[in-house]
Amino acid sequence: MTQQLTRQDPSTWVERLARFGYAAKGVVYGIVGLLAAQAAFGAGGKTTDTEGALQTVLTQPFGKFLLAAIALGLLGYALWRFVQAIKDPEHKGTNAKGIFQRLGYAINGFIYAGLAFTAIQLVAGTGGGSGGNATQDWTARLLSQPFGQWLVGTVGAFIIGMGFYQFYRAFKAKYRQEMDLHQLSETEKKWVLGISGFGTAARGVVFCAIGFFLIQAARNNNPNEARGLGEALQVLSQQPFGKWILGIVALGLIAYSIYMVLQARYRRLKVD
Repeated sequence: MTQQLTRQDPSTWVERLARFGYAAKGVVYGIVGLLAAQAAFGAGGKTTDTEGALQTVLTQPFGKFLLAAIALGLLGYALWRFVQAIKDPEHKGTNAKGIFQRLGYAINGFIYAGLAFTAIQLVAGTGGGSGGNATQDWTARLLSQPFGQWLVGTVGAFIIGMGFYQFYRAFKAKYRQEMDLHQLSETEKKWVLGISGFGTAARGVVFCAIGFFLIQAARNNNPNEARGLGEALQVLSQQPFGKWILGIVALGLIAYSIYMVLQARYRRLKVD
């Protein structure tokens, strides 16, 4: 019995870290959405990206402690994504669709590992630059490579594809299969699914905007046209009825943050 429990310990810790990671990711997106909503509705705030959200946490009381906890959670989330990509506990398989999904998990893992590292740097007082400049920097590096415009355009198209996949997930309520909601009432399930769908669709809008700007940067061979999350939100606010558009997307990002917290609580996690 003791040996069985010991064998289960690593999986248990991965699951706990994964759930903590979903919650940490939810906090980050919640801050991005809240600041954008405040900007849209004239209550202060600003359009920012995930790194800007981390910097906002740092300025709060006990900011370093909170940010350290978020960094740990983001590392847990990254670890879970790598487990999904390598061990394939959800049995995505090795066909083209499965490889594509697992590759997406791996990329997601590297992104959030990088965000966790940024949080650690902020806690240690060693900096971190702006998300927008970082986006333009790596775009410039890609453009300088052979076939650089094709590379950046491909990345942009891939991100737009991810955006449309978010719309598909929202329309088909794919997240319903990922969560164990049997203990909730029918009304509670409708709220959970509605919030999750709204948040997922809003994230799809942001992906499509970021991908569009990358394609523009590729077409014009100009890295300055690339936009990160914060700048994409700012551009949305500058369109006709921009404040309304930004407000809806901001509320959607808040809904997405709630969806992440719901994932932390109700997600079916297959670690082995």
